[in-house]
Amino acid sequence: MKRILVACGTAIATSTVVAKKIEEVLGSKGHEVFVDQCKASEASSKVANFDLIVATTPVSGVGDTPVIQTVSFLSGVGIDEDIQKIMDVLELD
Repeated sequence: MKRILVACGTAIATSTVVAKKIEEVLGSKGHEVFVDQCKASEASSKVANFDLIVATTPVSGVGDTPVIQTVSFLSGVGIDEDIQKIMDVLELD
């Protein structure tokens, strides 16, 4: 199972919305993923357990783990493109 870490400024509302949307959309496409959330400042300490970080704010110290920085899950603009990016990075068909 692929693992996605969603990072935002405070890990309260924004990351919850993004995490639920990712789970919902990927689930509707038949992909089961584990999605967790954290503050952007915590990403570097949690990254080892994840295949991808989706962030609404810049993150640093995450090594080679891919990061998709986007607000599309909040604005509604560009969600399809970002879901495709997520699927491409995670090599989901």
